[in-house]
Amino acid sequence: MLTVSNLSVQFGKRVLFDEVNVVFTQGNCYGIIGANGAGKSTFLKILAGKMDPTSGNVHLEPGKRMSVLEQDHHAYDEYNVLDSVLMGNKPLHKVKTEMDALYANYSDENADRIGELQVEFEEMNGWTAESDAASMLSNLGVTEDMHYTQMADLDPKLKVRVLLAQALFGNPDVLIMDEPTNDLDFETIGWLEDFLANYENTVIVVSHDRHFLDAVCTHISDIDFSKITHFTGNYTFWYESSQLAARQRAQQNKKAEEKAKELQEFIQRFSANVAKSKQATARKKMLDKIKVEDIKPSSRRYPAIIFDMDREVGDQILNVENLSASLDGETLFQNVDINLAKGDKVALISKNSKATSAFYEIVNENLKPDTGKFQWGVTTSQAYLPADNSSYFESDDNLVDWLRQWAQTEEEREEVYIRGFLGRMLFSGDEALKKCNVLSGGEKVRCMTSRMMMMRANVLMLDEPTNHLDLESITAFNNSLKNFKGNVILTTHDHEFAQTVANRIIELTPNGVIDRYMSFDDYMSDKGVQELRDKMYGVTV
Repeated sequence: MLTVSNLSVQFGKRVLFDEVNVVFTQGNCYGIIGANGAGKSTFLKILAGKMDPTSGNVHLEPGKRMSVLEQDHHAYDEYNVLDSVLMGNKPLHKVKTEMDALYANYSDENADRIGELQVEFEEMNGWTAESDAASMLSNLGVTEDMHYTQMADLDPKLKVRVLLAQALFGNPDVLIMDEPTNDLDFETIGWLEDFLANYENTVIVVSHDRHFLDAVCTHISDIDFSKITHFTGNYTFWYESSQLAARQRAQQNKKAEEKAKELQEFIQRFSANVAKSKQATARKKMLDKIKVEDIKPSSRRYPAIIFDMDREVGDQILNVENLSASLDGETLFQNVDINLAKGDKVALISKNSKATSAFYEIVNENLKPDTGKFQWGVTTSQAYLPADNSSYFESDDNLVDWLRQWAQTEEEREEVYIRGFLGRMLFSGDEALKKCNVLSGGEKVRCMTSRMMMMRANVLMLDEPTNHLDLESITAFNNSLKNFKGNVILTTHDHEFAQTVANRIIELTPNGVIDRYMSFDDYMSDKGVQELRDKMYGVTV
């Protein structure tokens, strides 16, 4: 279907890809993974023909159509929503445009050409194209009243959904998507997961959402050592198998036959646990065919995120009474009463991200509520990771001096001690002397995580902690929160985070609060909860 031959990419002395040879075949979904800077987005641009490699070539089977999720959110601003989706199928849109122009200037001379175009249009299912596009838009949360709105006038988050519909429209033979779940809510991501899990053509996707990769991928394509290697299975299978292989490599005295048996048992156990959906069944068959020697350790470096506590928390954590907040005349939430108890790990959610961020700012005394009050338990100590951390990095301090601000003892002020915390987050050697005002988004989050670890708080508050992080850091962060003995209040668009960390779901709405002790998956699938959510958000069913 799509073949990459002898592909090399070099920027100056830096070699990004070296003689890469891979084939993407029909019916499979490939999740492209690699550390930050490994070249994931660059590789997708080369596949899409938007960037030339240093050498080598990409070959798409003749007669096949490729569709790419548009990254330029202003590319279609002059068109309306429905037309923008139809333009995703370029051959169909070309025929439609010519046919419409000939109809507008109808004459006997162009009648034959109109007839030819009508036949071609029918073969492309063109007569149902508009209704198909409209249906896809509705499934992605773009309601019918917006279908003729100019793209330039559309809310940026809705524009993302239109561009996604454009990429999916017309059943392309090869579908390429870079971070398709960005700015989508959980319900829309779920729809996209179901759509792609049953998609019969080729999908190539980059995503930091592990739940999404697990739900849709038949293969993981790992960028490592300037090469790309396909591994059968989803992200969790790749991660667990590579970790097992790495542990085995470290156990030099373990006999080869013992290692082979352990790996084979792992393959069989994982294969047996695969769900029974159409794509998962196909994945199980592929896993059954995996050979032990196909499993390789990864060269990835995972940060060592460990949250310790100075003291154990008491029974009273946080009491909130009648809390309300608004912004520019918009009610974010109101009438919020919450009493957090020992052991609670809360997924704090809302359809409006401004609501959850405002809640964190209020309980951290950075913002005054419209009404209500809150009180922390006397045994609690808090550490907070805000969604916007830019105010923490305005000085030109190096990272050692920056982190020293949160040292609590003389020992902790020592450079060796501070470097230890930075080293856990992969700032080693001279990287620890970087100026804090030149850091990337991911580096800032890693610094903020070092700060939280140093504070040894027993209550952690995290507003979108996975933003800007690579899969390695996200996985390590997730594992650390699962193991943390204190309390957590967490807002995230990472499904796996919410499902594996939280034992309580609190949702802030303009008309009150929904508070349930249950897992995130149970919350999102509970019919009673969903009816209540619709009521709270004023949705008419």
